[in-house]
Amino acid sequence: MYPLYLFSPSLSFSLPSPLSLSLSLLSAQKLCGTNYPVSISFYSVNDFCEHFSYYGMKAVLTLYFINYLHWDPNLSTAVYHAFSSLCYFTPVLGALIADSWLGKFKTIIYLSVVYVLGHIVKSVGAIPSVGDSTIHIVLSMVGLILIAFGTGGIKPCVAAFGGDQFDEEHTNERRKFFSIFYMSINGGSVLSTLITPMLRGDVQCFGGDCYALAFGVPAILMVIALVVFISGSGMYKKSPPEGNILLDVCKCMGLAIKNRWKSSKYDPKKKHWLDWAEDKYPRRLIHEIKMVLRVLVLYIPLPMFWALFDQQGSRWTLQATRMNMAFGSTFVLKPDQMQMLNALLILVFVPIFDMVVYPLIGLCRINLTPLKKMAVGMIFAALAFGSATLVEVNVTKTVVEPAPQGQCLLQVYNLAVSDVKLNIPGSNLFSQPIKSYEDPPAYQHIQLGGHNKTITMAVTQNEILYQCVQTFTEQKAYTLVLHSNGSEIVCQLATDNIHKSEKMEAYLRFINTRSEAVNITVGAVDFYVPADYGISPHNSVERKEYTNDKCTSGSQNFLITLGLLDFGASYTVILKGDPGEIILQKMEDVKANNVHIAWQIPQYVLITAGEVMFSITGLEFSYSQAPANMKSVLQAGWLLTVAFGNVIVLIVAEGAGLDQWMEFLLFAGLLVAVCIIFSIMAYFYTYVDPDELDKLFPDKTVNDDDEDNLKKNQKYHLDQTDNSMYLNPIEKRTKM
Repeated sequence: MYPLYLFSPSLSFSLPSPLSLSLSLLSAQKLCGTNYPVSISFYSVNDFCEHFSYYGMKAVLTLYFINYLHWDPNLSTAVYHAFSSLCYFTPVLGALIADSWLGKFKTIIYLSVVYVLGHIVKSVGAIPSVGDSTIHIVLSMVGLILIAFGTGGIKPCVAAFGGDQFDEEHTNERRKFFSIFYMSINGGSVLSTLITPMLRGDVQCFGGDCYALAFGVPAILMVIALVVFISGSGMYKKSPPEGNILLDVCKCMGLAIKNRWKSSKYDPKKKHWLDWAEDKYPRRLIHEIKMVLRVLVLYIPLPMFWALFDQQGSRWTLQATRMNMAFGSTFVLKPDQMQMLNALLILVFVPIFDMVVYPLIGLCRINLTPLKKMAVGMIFAALAFGSATLVEVNVTKTVVEPAPQGQCLLQVYNLAVSDVKLNIPGSNLFSQPIKSYEDPPAYQHIQLGGHNKTITMAVTQNEILYQCVQTFTEQKAYTLVLHSNGSEIVCQLATDNIHKSEKMEAYLRFINTRSEAVNITVGAVDFYVPADYGISPHNSVERKEYTNDKCTSGSQNFLITLGLLDFGASYTVILKGDPGEIILQKMEDVKANNVHIAWQIPQYVLITAGEVMFSITGLEFSYSQAPANMKSVLQAGWLLTVAFGNVIVLIVAEGAGLDQWMEFLLFAGLLVAVCIIFSIMAYFYTYVDPDELDKLFPDKTVNDDDEDNLKKNQKYHLDQTDNSMYLNPIEKRTKM
């Protein structure tokens, strides 16, 4: 479901040192006669709880911004992706801390504490009684920043630390462990994106959705993860910090740039700008950096893929809030649960692609190289947003767009006994007679020419002319209620709510034409409707079928049936009848969400297929093209592409100002353009075999010309690793 961390900046496995050989007997124990160490069981519980905690919290985050903090969709999307971006910048920091200072074990412990604090602060900020809205925003942002540093800091360490627990000879078990690790990420994501929205919506607390519980449960799981991880402390193999190759690469590149800048035209020419660092760094390291830079150049277009992919938790979730979520008459999906589909499809697609799709392509003698797979993955993601565009176009047909500046919206209810005609000066609107108790077909735009305007309208009934004077304000929606008052027509203006409920509820109000006031209870919501064409406020009610609701008028009690109040609709119910009876007529001011959530399935299928071909293949490509001690550098670059992809969404969400379907189409078009650029770059890329480095830098007798460089190679590689593949020729001869 999300980018892998298998080859993180701290992922290296050293040969046994005297320290590791002196570990306790507990650390050598195996699980049930297998070659899996007992410590893995503690690690696995920790890993599952951590992923449940992170993805569960993130699943409800966008709706939390909109429904609890009352931010608009654009700001909510921007902050969501700013948080996601920070979560992918901080892994580089976590890797530096682990490799250069604390080691992986202590880094996981300390940053997990930060992680837990972030969840606690976030949960407290979701309690309405704790301060005002400013306090809620401050606590929420502080909590998210702490979570970003916690999750980002430990993610590059957890996979590597798990791999460290295996003995060097158990490579098959270690390989299977990483497969289990990736499956656990998606397994935890499936459960968390299913359960956390249920905690949010199905449990009511503080008078509404229980975001405090939705954030609190992930906090508890993170505490459990930390306690379990610490409990296995005596069983772990704990490698000390060994220095970080990222720092050496940056220092080498910095020196090369510095020397190149200071060079004069009389200095010897260099074939490559990195060669200006040869006076301090070994030629092998410089050549390895050149190989890495060639791959990093290919990474430049990649953020656009993640810009599309990560919108599942923001724009696609917001799209789902305006769709029909019902499956049958009993089961109703929640909009933030739809993200579960991606993780579920990953569990299905990975084996299908590996065992069916790719072998079939091979039988067709199509050379599907890793870079070609990545390009196809981009096309799938673009098609996913094409599908999302089609869905959005149909979804918006049920939406009443607010009036622009200088205009307002108006619909008319004729509650008189016969047809009427309405004439608005300067327009030809409502040219046809308005039938008695007719449900208006649509809102009409009234030109105001300013912030507000008082308009004298002419109302004609039975050839008798009446005047209706009302004041309208721009960008608002109104209902003009016309009714008889003895011998004349009276007009009454009511302000409407045209916005769809982000909570998947329906809006409801009543107009009482009777001579007695009415009290009505719909579900758990009470309405008071004054007599003589009194109008109740709009209230949101749960989406369901309403029958036998309590209604009191004077001393009489009635049971009324409203029928289905559907997702996202806004209703006005007219109360009619003599004192001894109540007759209902339901008007639909804003149409219900009539596009079913199942129409989102194609876009999830396409984006997941794109992920399989792009993300997993991209990591495999990076790993195969990197020298052994440079794999962490490429993984750091890979994580940064995810971070910058979220920055792109942040910029577009806040700056583009496009309709949502146009924004989807823009992203699809941009990714197609980027895919073309990437394909051209890939065409000129030459695949390399990092093992060929041994041929480029063969072991040989030290001569006068190479003695200094070999010494630099010897010192550098002995500093970086105790792996014998990097030992200099003299050391190798001694060992032999």
